[in-house]
Amino acid sequence: MTEHSADRQSADRPLRIAIVGAGPAGIYAADALMKSDAEVSIDLYERMPAPFGLIRYGVAPDHPRIKGIITALHKVLDKPQVRLLGNIDYGTDITLEDLRRFYDAVIFSTGANADRALTVPGIELDGSYGAADFVSWYDGHPDVPRNWPLEAEKVAVLGVGNVALDVARVLAKTGDELLPTEIPPNVHAGLLANKAVEVHVFGRRGPAQAKFTPLELRELDHSPNIEVIVDPEDIDYDEGSEAARRHSKQVDMVCNTLEQWAIRDVGARPHKLFLHFFESPAEIVGEDGKVVGLRTERTALDGTGNVKGTGEFNTWDVQAIYRAVGYLSQNIAQLPFDDQAGTVPNEAGRVLADEHADGPDRYLPATYVTGWIKRGPVGLIGHTKGDANETIACLLDDAPAFVPAAEPDPGAVTGWLESKGIPFTTWAGWYRLDAHERALGEPQGRERVKVVERNEMLAASEPNKA
Repeated sequence: MTEHSADRQSADRPLRIAIVGAGPAGIYAADALMKSDAEVSIDLYERMPAPFGLIRYGVAPDHPRIKGIITALHKVLDKPQVRLLGNIDYGTDITLEDLRRFYDAVIFSTGANADRALTVPGIELDGSYGAADFVSWYDGHPDVPRNWPLEAEKVAVLGVGNVALDVARVLAKTGDELLPTEIPPNVHAGLLANKAVEVHVFGRRGPAQAKFTPLELRELDHSPNIEVIVDPEDIDYDEGSEAARRHSKQVDMVCNTLEQWAIRDVGARPHKLFLHFFESPAEIVGEDGKVVGLRTERTALDGTGNVKGTGEFNTWDVQAIYRAVGYLSQNIAQLPFDDQAGTVPNEAGRVLADEHADGPDRYLPATYVTGWIKRGPVGLIGHTKGDANETIACLLDDAPAFVPAAEPDPGAVTGWLESKGIPFTTWAGWYRLDAHERALGEPQGRERVKVVERNEMLAASEPNKA
């Protein structure tokens, strides 16, 4: 931050910043602001009544290690310079013009919660699902149906990333195996009725191109109910694959695990989880509008680590298919959007108004992005820290030129929200909801039971607003 800007803020008032999205990306941005030499006052806006975004609604319930990141995020939200304003839908409850009235700058960190499209014939059939929708269901998201059809005995999962592993693992485990986690009662009941005994995960390329992390992969084999099976014929590497193993310890560890599974005898655990490589989805086969199979084309490595089709096809007997080929951010009202990339066009976090212009017309004034809406839904949660640092550095460089907010007093925006009758939640309210969920789990010896219904979340967190 420049000396001029620092002097202006200390002599005048704190820099008022709105961050839209209270998941890891938004909270890391708030942390970076507070660690700078600037005097800041930050409001984090969140569409859900509870904070933490992807950690609460995107991480599988049997991954408490990853959910432990919440402990670090808690410390940021406990700081006096930051407020949480939850249960507020940007674009409906509040607009960019409204935010400009109360803040000097706005950062968007809205993440990605939709499924990337997969264009294969039959994708629209009954029994063909997006992984993001299934994840939202088992994570107790309030805005999705409470029931999920789990009638299929044989299921396919398309994709070889960590989300595909999460979906496959949850489908292959038993409901009672997941009961010690935070899953709500409706999810436990649904998983108890799950008929899946075979889960097939399909990757278009080979083991060295899989996007699993080694720890996530190994966790598949920890369940007493899941037998992980890899076909020895799928263990194949070309020059590009060998180079990938040499250059990445993680890739090499994934390949080693898959090799060990491919050469062992198949055990007697009741549910089978098959990891298939070199199978590219060609068609979802249907009868009477329902999924009855999957047709794949066998692929082969081309020397570079990429693959080409062989013209040889296989048909798999499955009755449900989940596509886990990536998440996609949804467009944000009043901001430019790249539908193909699923990102807001930006340079180092500064939102582009006109990429062909030079000077001040090139960027939307005092408007920034960070996290997946900035660079696309790739990388692990920790990668968003680097995004946040870059974006905040740009914001602080630009701060001397900001047009000051007309109503910067922190009470102005909360008074305005109250006048509109918006029942917003707070950080103190999260502590109340957290205590409520823990109390629900205590009689069962569970850490917590997640509350699903939005009105129940609101009643627990802000009883005077419910």
